[in-house]
Amino acid sequence: MPELPDIALYLEHLAPRVLNQTLEGILVRSPFVVRSVDPPISAAAGKQVLGLRRLGKRIVFELEGDLFLVVHLMIAGRFRWKPPGTKPAGRLGLAAFEFPSGVLLLTEAGTKRRASINLVAGKEILAQFDRGGLEVLESDESTFAARLQSESHTLKRALTDPRLFSGIGNAYSDEILHRARLSPLARTGKLSEEEVGRLFRATRSTLQDWIARLRQEGGSKFPEKVTAFRDGMAVHGRYKLPCPDCGTPVQRIRYAENETNYCARCQTGGRLLADRAMSRLLKEDWPRSIDEVE
Repeated sequence: MPELPDIALYLEHLAPRVLNQTLEGILVRSPFVVRSVDPPISAAAGKQVLGLRRLGKRIVFELEGDLFLVVHLMIAGRFRWKPPGTKPAGRLGLAAFEFPSGVLLLTEAGTKRRASINLVAGKEILAQFDRGGLEVLESDESTFAARLQSESHTLKRALTDPRLFSGIGNAYSDEILHRARLSPLARTGKLSEEEVGRLFRATRSTLQDWIARLRQEGGSKFPEKVTAFRDGMAVHGRYKLPCPDCGTPVQRIRYAENETNYCARCQTGGRLLADRAMSRLLKEDWPRSIDEVE
């Protein structure tokens, strides 16, 4: 799922292409992608784009007439910028937003259709899409600490909860926790003041560093390779590969469709965190420390 750094890059590249331009038309190939009915999606045609913003992991196009086009890419949705006249083709093409200078295609890989488009009228309706998460890059440490410890969760769940923090998902939470040298299963209410400060600094620096890195890697080209698995990540998507800081094989916890990656030496004092399915299967044979598997 595109997260804060990826959405920030999309916005940077969309601005010079669509800001103050007229959205000439929207061609929808998948009827399931449009989740609103009033106003109809056709009402966006002919409206000028007055602004762009990020709302959590959503991208919002502010249009004339107090209209807001809200796009959530979810896990596999992506934007592509193509020459004028390009139509969404194949199974991946969901919709095309037609501008004088080009076409913004919305695509989605896989068979599950989760990406969504909503057209809403008025800021009050738009506010319903705001989950209330804190913008860490605009926050100070005390505000971050208060939000982090407002509910009792594991650090992994807290960082990825859109009601608590805005724009952070599975990938960058792994990177943040590795940089902070904290276990993904540590409880928010049991952190020391020093650990909270370390997490705050790691969250800000990880997001800032990846925005800068993606900006440098992509140059002036529209982002085409938006992925949760990037070269240069420390632990996310690197199961069994060496931690870049200590060389210990990266470990994982799998659950549902996600997994958490971490370094046992850097983050948990050498202790292996129980993968629910495998620990049930192996029982007493489940290794307790990284020394037992190296």
